[in-house]
Amino acid sequence: MGAVDWLRTTTPGLLVLCGLAIAVLLFAIIKVKLEPFIALLLTGLALALAAGLPVSKIVGTAIKAGDSLLETGFGGILGHIAVIIGLGTVLGAILERSGGADVLTGKLLNLFGEKGAPFAMGLLGLIFGIPVFFDIGIFVLAPLIYVAAKRGGRSLVLYAMPMLAGLSMTHAFLPPHPGPVALGGLLGVSLGWLILMGFVCGLPGFVAAGIVWGTYIGKRIHVEVPDEFLVRKEGEAALDGGERVSDDAGATGSGGGVATKTVTATPPSVGLIGAIIAIPLVLILGATFGTQLLDKDSRLLQVLTFFGTPAVALLIAVLVAFYVLGVRRGSTVQELSTLTAESLRPVGMLLLVVGAGAFFGKVISATGIGTALADTMSAAGLPVIVLAYIISCGLRIAQGSATVAIVTTGGIVAPLVADHGYSQIAIALIAMAIAAGSIILSHVNDGGFWIIAKFFNLTVKQTLQTWTVLETILSVVSFAVAAVLFAIVS
Repeated sequence: MGAVDWLRTTTPGLLVLCGLAIAVLLFAIIKVKLEPFIALLLTGLALALAAGLPVSKIVGTAIKAGDSLLETGFGGILGHIAVIIGLGTVLGAILERSGGADVLTGKLLNLFGEKGAPFAMGLLGLIFGIPVFFDIGIFVLAPLIYVAAKRGGRSLVLYAMPMLAGLSMTHAFLPPHPGPVALGGLLGVSLGWLILMGFVCGLPGFVAAGIVWGTYIGKRIHVEVPDEFLVRKEGEAALDGGERVSDDAGATGSGGGVATKTVTATPPSVGLIGAIIAIPLVLILGATFGTQLLDKDSRLLQVLTFFGTPAVALLIAVLVAFYVLGVRRGSTVQELSTLTAESLRPVGMLLLVVGAGAFFGKVISATGIGTALADTMSAAGLPVIVLAYIISCGLRIAQGSATVAIVTTGGIVAPLVADHGYSQIAIALIAMAIAAGSIILSHVNDGGFWIIAKFFNLTVKQTLQTWTVLETILSVVSFAVAAVLFAIVS
């Protein structure tokens, strides 16, 4: 019993227990080839039992299970992303089937050239990532990456990693994302300084992780774009107002009607595609800044909040795309329904994997390892910016959520910052250290890890080799910049 109590109640024991659970999970997925959804569910349940969590907390009771780890783990993440994933997938499908993604990607590649394609994709992620959440950015931009990789005939990794680095950098370091905004309140630093230092610290990390590392690893790990990722297959024409020709085989689509093909006469303009993509970005950004600038009881704020809710904003974009890229160009509602059904087929397994990953992370958090690590490190007597980074790293690695790591570390570090009378720029740099720590070593307890693996056709091993290393480089380089500047200004 002594060994069991040590595993369940001490920081080293909890570290060993969680480390063993992660090792078993990786073995089951990589070596045994068990489906990640099943492996995550089994390992999460086994860890919860080994850690001594009450059964009622793990799975609830026969009468009530709504507040159990199993249901809150799945429901917490799926309640946030299920609708967004579905609408983002449909929006991406109509953009790609219409030929719009091809046009926009072609414009970028022509502007930067084939050699500059990774930079073009990184810039795309960096710009789009400022007003939208990380996962929304992936759902909207992934079809462009598929088309770029298909056109270039090179690895999907080469195009995906720079874009992901841009999205990750903005999510971790820049307002209006929730983590940096929370740090502003917790540490008492203005959003203006956070934005400025976010760019100063984050951009070098973005270049090192997204451009340098992304180009390097993209040439060494070759991942093809599966046909099912492209709703419009090679040689099939885009949705357009040109001549419609019945399919020779007379096959029926998933909507039950006769499948048709269209001959593309004129592809949609870059401006039109850009405007459709901008719709959810502008609506979400309007709600974000409205919250900062308007009175909380303002009628205008209520309107902005409704239309700026990601699900509503994406729904509006989908409806606009259906009309201007479909109906107005000669497509029928039945064809658009068939397209929607085709695009949503792969979403089911994606949602299950992400939900199971969130459950696994919830179990790790419930063991208490995050709190134990934070308490131990805060008593270590390290410089405040180093302490902030290490605590944030520990929380990120332990429970997987960047936002949770940022908010928790900010609460721990806030009293230390207040006692030393640091300047606004120094506090902003401490905030950047916390943000940098919150993205290190993304692995199997991070829902984003599984989204990236599924969206970019990566095995678990390949995701660790590409995305996990990218996040670590982004974290370390950005922290190094923050630490050097902190030593100068403090």
